[in-house]
Amino acid sequence: MVSSDQRRRQLAREKFERQQQRREEARHRTRRLTVIITSAVAVVAVIGGVTYFATGDDGKKDKTDAAASASPSASASPSASEKSTPEPAMKIDKKAKYTLSLKTSQGDIAFTMDAAKTPHTANSFKSLADKGFFDGTKCHRLTTDGLFVLQCGDPKGDGTGGPGYTIPDENLTALGKAGKDGTVTYPAGTVAMANTGQEHTGGSQFFLVYKDSKLPPTYTPFGTMDQPSLKAVEAIGKAGVTGGAPDGAPKKAVNISKAAVDKA
Repeated sequence: MVSSDQRRRQLAREKFERQQQRREEARHRTRRLTVIITSAVAVVAVIGGVTYFATGDDGKKDKTDAAASASPSASASPSASEKSTPEPAMKIDKKAKYTLSLKTSQGDIAFTMDAAKTPHTANSFKSLADKGFFDGTKCHRLTTDGLFVLQCGDPKGDGTGGPGYTIPDENLTALGKAGKDGTVTYPAGTVAMANTGQEHTGGSQFFLVYKDSKLPPTYTPFGTMDQPSLKAVEAIGKAGVTGGAPDGAPKKAVNISKAAVDKA
């Protein structure tokens, strides 16, 4: 017999996955509309006898790509233009460990990344932090029932932002084999990548697990919080979600003023 706690966790997971699917479908609808509008504009230009040569603006393109990229739930797969933005060149020491430190309005939060296990993820976070990508962003999502995570890393603050590129999934077997329900336990203190529900769609969004949570083993676990950081995130989780819902913006706003990655 399934206990009430097990049923609640199952419902929370199903809700989490439905939300990702809805966000993915919304992005696809937006892309289809954009294609239709772009095609219509092109037809009008041809009819009017106008020839236009786009020289491009790398600065504007970078901003557009960063705003459109997806990511736990990150919202959708990147478009063709976003995929053309390259993943950062590998510059980290793949044998080293790195510490990502976040200065936030709710205290300092830090976690260790093992580059040997997640080189692409660690390298991406090092590159983004060095550019100040996370500075001035907020942790936009908190879940408090069945799933216990604080989600951060979105420059748009609504679950749809990212860096304009994606990175491969890594380290997915680290938490063991999935059970009959298709999940594994992401232990409290784990830091993992958000994605769209599709393979290799991680961007910049990540989530901090403040209480053991069951999820499919499809989210790259790439970091571990120290105890003071875990306690800080637990306090944010205990305060709950704005409006009292189990999933939404944290009541204690978590604004990131500075992020830095250094060798541990």
